[in-house]
Amino acid sequence: MEQRRRDTAKNHWYHETQSSRRPDDVLSLVPEAAHVQDRFLLDLAVDDALLAPHKDWLATARKLSAAFFPESLVTNRLHTLSSYDRLSTALTVAQVCGVQRLCNHYAARLTPLPGPDSSRESNRRLTLITQYARQLASQPTLIDSGLRRQLEEAGLSVSDIVTFNHIIGFVGFQARVVAVFQAAIGVPVRWLPGIDIQQDAPPDRFHQPGALWHADLTVLDTPLASDNLQTRLQLCEQTPPLRALAPLLIQAPLALEPLLHLTTQLRADHDSVDTTLLATLISARINGSVSCFDDAAAHWRGDEGLPEAARNGERALQAWSHHHPLERAIIQATQWLTRAPDRFSQAHFQPLLEQGISSQRALSLLVWAGFCGWLNRLKMGLGDTVPAGEA
Repeated sequence: MEQRRRDTAKNHWYHETQSSRRPDDVLSLVPEAAHVQDRFLLDLAVDDALLAPHKDWLATARKLSAAFFPESLVTNRLHTLSSYDRLSTALTVAQVCGVQRLCNHYAARLTPLPGPDSSRESNRRLTLITQYARQLASQPTLIDSGLRRQLEEAGLSVSDIVTFNHIIGFVGFQARVVAVFQAAIGVPVRWLPGIDIQQDAPPDRFHQPGALWHADLTVLDTPLASDNLQTRLQLCEQTPPLRALAPLLIQAPLALEPLLHLTTQLRADHDSVDTTLLATLISARINGSVSCFDDAAAHWRGDEGLPEAARNGERALQAWSHHHPLERAIIQATQWLTRAPDRFSQAHFQPLLEQGISSQRALSLLVWAGFCGWLNRLKMGLGDTVPAGEA
């Protein structure tokens, strides 16, 4: 059982990978947090006028939440991730992000569930899942083929691994969306002690000419897939952010259609390609997704010095943005949201408004930045970027 206890001196979560047969002595910090009507924004009190322009993609995000965390779930040989596995992973990612509302919610939903048995194999599997989730959420550059092989050795199927990476990316996206809406309505930031700010990926990752992304998992033989899956695969291949991932994404078919809709809806919310690409560049640079960064840089039509400055790290980027106040506001807001969603506040949202960006557009831009973090983690969790000659 995932045990949580409250330290009254520090008032934050402890998350222990242990097994317990005594659910009565495991208490959630906020039990009522499990019973929210909106399982994406978690009943955050946002005015209807602010929510209205975002109702379509929010509805899709709620469908994804239901797909990843259904009320009931039957496992089988090809789909071994239990409700406990999924919610334990969600809590791990919520803790990495440090957004209290998410921690309360996923801890409250996890608490009553029976944990895995106390066998050595089950303990090793849960330890690997928890470690991988924490690393992909906090330091994506640590994920490599060796860790993916460990997941396979622990009994996760390819479908499990795709769904597992989805859940990690989705909860990180959810945390950042909640943080953005909290900032927009002026909710005070509540830090969880001990949460570190994510460090930027090293610059040398972004100086590999001709580097290409390739999948690191055995994919489904698509000619044998159903007509419905073939249609979804074709739609994925026609959607630029998902194109390279398409053969893997169809292995989590329940999430694929809403993910396609969400991608299309979020991309359609932007009236400026450059600002969207800027958020995409900054997110990919911090997280270390070379493939996402290079793709955005190839389509960048603004000042040609930006991609190179971003590649070279924070100091070069600050020097470039000093002469570009609008871009500087977008860069700084995206950096804070990507590195430390728990610290994102109205102070980071306000500079966007001061540069003439409307509240609706600022929200859409930052939500896209959060979504880019999900895409970055899918690329880094499911494959590798290597020099063109080695792909």
